[in-house]
Amino acid sequence: MHKHDNLEVNFSLKGNASIQIGIYFLLAAYLIKTFLEGFLIDDNAAGMLSAEIIEILIIVITFFTFLLSGLALYFKGKRNAKKLDYKLFNSKTKKNFWLLILSFIGIFLLLILLMNLGFIDFITPTFLLLYGLLIFLNKNKKRRGLLILSGITVLLGVLCIFIPSYWHSSLFILGLAHITYGFVVR
Repeated sequence: MHKHDNLEVNFSLKGNASIQIGIYFLLAAYLIKTFLEGFLIDDNAAGMLSAEIIEILIIVITFFTFLLSGLALYFKGKRNAKKLDYKLFNSKTKKNFWLLILSFIGIFLLLILLMNLGFIDFITPTFLLLYGLLIFLNKNKKRRGLLILSGITVLLGVLCIFIPSYWHSSLFILGLAHITYGFVVR
């Protein structure tokens, strides 16, 4: 049976995909904060690790957060395309897919560069500002909720610039915002 081609992007940030991404952000923020706090406490097992190993663990956590978020979008799109009998990768979806992949890689490499240059306080604000921009660029005209999510993300990024210790709370709020968006926009 021949699949129909639609003219819309098949990857959407609504429903279960947004909830999953929010959970991934919550877990990543929790794990990173736990490793960093454990590194500073002498009696904790993470306190025995070197700073380089902690950096590698944070990079791995960040990588898997990006990977799992991308997979959540892919499988949500695949499920919707199968249900509606559409091709998954039409021309708009291919363009959007490559934009997402290149953006995720660019953000990830920029965060590693900031870490290597010693600009630790700017990692979370940079991520939040670029992630908010990415959400804004991928918004659909029909979904104004993405504009709100993008605005919240940028606002949290600006707040992290002025209060660097707010990084954990900002990532936690971003995760909750994704989960809320997923429940509201089904």
